[in-house]
Amino acid sequence: MNTAAFDPAVTPDAALDPETAGPFPHLIRVVLLMAATAVFLGWTLRHSEASLRDGLRSIQAARQIDAGAWRDGVRGIEHPLHPLAIVAAHRLLGGDGPEWWQRAAVAASFAAVVLLVVPLYLTGRDLFGDRAAWLGCILFLANPLMGSVVVNVLSESTFLLAWTWGLWASARFLRDGSFGWLLGAVAFGVLAYLARPEGLLLPASLLATLLLIPLHRATRINWPRWRRATALLVLGALALASPYIAARGTLTPRPGPARVLGLEPRSPALALEREAPMAVGQTTAETYRLAALRMVEVLLDNVPLVLLATALVGLWTARGGGVPSRTWLFLGILLAASALALIRLHATAGYCAARNAVVPGMVLTLIAASGIDWLMSRLAIPGRLVGLPRERLKPGPMVWAAALAFVVVLPRFRQPVVETPGPFNVYWDAGRWLAESAAEGEVLDLTDWSLYFSRLPGSSFAHVREAAASSNVRWVVALGSQVDGDSTYSDALRSLIGDREPVAALPGRPRPGQVQVRIFDREIAPAPLAVASPADDPAKSDRR
Repeated sequence: MNTAAFDPAVTPDAALDPETAGPFPHLIRVVLLMAATAVFLGWTLRHSEASLRDGLRSIQAARQIDAGAWRDGVRGIEHPLHPLAIVAAHRLLGGDGPEWWQRAAVAASFAAVVLLVVPLYLTGRDLFGDRAAWLGCILFLANPLMGSVVVNVLSESTFLLAWTWGLWASARFLRDGSFGWLLGAVAFGVLAYLARPEGLLLPASLLATLLLIPLHRATRINWPRWRRATALLVLGALALASPYIAARGTLTPRPGPARVLGLEPRSPALALEREAPMAVGQTTAETYRLAALRMVEVLLDNVPLVLLATALVGLWTARGGGVPSRTWLFLGILLAASALALIRLHATAGYCAARNAVVPGMVLTLIAASGIDWLMSRLAIPGRLVGLPRERLKPGPMVWAAALAFVVVLPRFRQPVVETPGPFNVYWDAGRWLAESAAEGEVLDLTDWSLYFSRLPGSSFAHVREAAASSNVRWVVALGSQVDGDSTYSDALRSLIGDREPVAALPGRPRPGQVQVRIFDREIAPAPLAVASPADDPAKSDRR
């Protein structure tokens, strides 16, 4: 390895891109990829339902910011970038009330994921070339997980947009050595941090790369330039992130990431956020063994085995290629740090979901795209298999297109597909039911969304255990999966509803894979299930 990382006079490696036709072909590809992403997301919004509560916190923070309560909005449990994006979308859409804020959140998440095509394409192209760039975009953005991010209006949407710009700037800096790219990497890394705490992984991994580069035997370091780059990275990140850290008084207000960093103690054995109760007497070694297994599970949710295999091909074929070894060092550090963070998250907070692994998932998907690119250019089929013993047949574009379509489309149909008017339709209906039937302070809503749309004050999921000991709670709202499944709060929920049947179920007869909201009345004797017929279902209007 030479001093190219720190010498702006070194010419970028042009061998990665044999195409000399100018930017127009890339512009066409990016526009087509953005259009395809919009179509995928639009289809997903009509065939999925929200099932996570997290996005509601961003909406509530956005409403506080929009009302002028900036301090309350910024100092909440959510990092501020996603709420600010929702505020911007709401001012474009207009409207009043919770429904319009939910629409604004969907619009902000939708736009962020569509715009993600641009930095993702640039990153893939800079690392692995043109074909790997568009392959990586298709494979990553067609992943059902990205549709779930938009459906549930999660902060991962705005986070990934900022983070991927930072990833591209980091790759360019490690190739060209320009301090301008380093400043871009720092700025976008901190911007990603303002969306989610894992944004800090980017500048931290880049700093670790700079610190380890001198240990490489083939490196000839320009020490004054190396010191300036390291100082610029550290001081730039501190200068940009310090105002938010000072305003919050901590690195992150989110309990899970704070536990990962050791800023808060491990969550209790029956904490609400845990995926399952922690076994009595469970050893630290067993805790981390289970956490490592869970990390592998969520990583495979992001990168299926077939893509993981092609990622290994990409790694094997990259030896001696156009990607600098310092860039591979950076990507390796990023992947290792992400894996350790996921293990720590499960070990200390008790949960680890597929959405928490989008960072390593993106990197591995781009590497997998480079492996597929290599296979597309070199794989040949012996002609004797088709009666041509002296020939070797290479699959044409139509064969590869069919194989790629199979890889992209199949995961979307592993789960039942249900057509819906909109991802929040069932919560709109439940909110209307509560508004007509319940009084203020009488509702405990384990979905959080139903109470939000009802515009009634009441208790949320976070207060389920307190509500179990309260005589003021009359109505209990929960998803069918919450009622029927086992969880850390099952005992509290069972003490609230006993063996009662729900007085309302929306929808009355859910299809496989469809979300059902059940409402229980604690003041009346168990009653037959009230099944809403299609004619009785509230508001079948077109909603987003």
